[in-house]
Amino acid sequence: MTLLDVHGLTMKFGSLVANREVSFSVDEGQIVGLIGPNGSGKTTLFNCVSGLYKPIAGRVVFNGKDITSKPVHEIAQLGLTRTFQIVKPLSDMTVLENVMVGAYLRYPDREAAREEALKCVKLCYLEEFRDRLAGDMTIGNKKRLEVARILATNPKMILLDESVAGLTSTEAKEMVALIVKLREEGRTILMVEHIMEAIMPISDKIVVLSSGSKIAEGRPEEIASDERVISAYLGEKYAKRFAHSGGGVGHE
Repeated sequence: MTLLDVHGLTMKFGSLVANREVSFSVDEGQIVGLIGPNGSGKTTLFNCVSGLYKPIAGRVVFNGKDITSKPVHEIAQLGLTRTFQIVKPLSDMTVLENVMVGAYLRYPDREAAREEALKCVKLCYLEEFRDRLAGDMTIGNKKRLEVARILATNPKMILLDESVAGLTSTEAKEMVALIVKLREEGRTILMVEHIMEAIMPISDKIVVLSSGSKIAEGRPEEIASDERVISAYLGEKYAKRFAHSGGGVGHE
């Protein structure tokens, strides 16, 4: 079943075309990776899908409903939530309190929200930090906190915007393991990432943007051998290493 359908999405800022007639779909239970060079329009696309921007053309359909013109809070109510490249927790609140903010979307009662938040804190390996101020956390823990906070809204689908970027090797492996765990628990995931060793091995499908347009879509092994993608983004060195490694090589 198709959960997200992006059809002909176009977004402009003045004369700059950030997204040009982008179309793709995400099936329920999939992890779909969105990759491309800096400035290719990935975050703009996320902003259009999640309701921060209203595209000038095209449609976004989520779970059978047209959400193209809906505001962020209504889209979240329908079950589509996202993280951001730059994490901004509520620094003067504890980890648990931060996650409770997300839980209040579905659970207006404080105790019910706290119970749901505790489940999400545990799922994201943050239980030992639950009473610590969010502002005192490492970047790796802050990124897991952001995931916990959106999970507390009980979403059908989550958009992850560079959740692995900036992490240590150990933290990156932990985040990738968490993303796989979320899919195993029934979440559908669309993720933007530049670290190829994080996104390629776990994705069911990869969508590639360049200069605002989609230039390729397919399985990771297809994308790694696509001449257009190699030229625009991956480079010959990565493509050869990917072919010899079975997909477990980082992008350089």
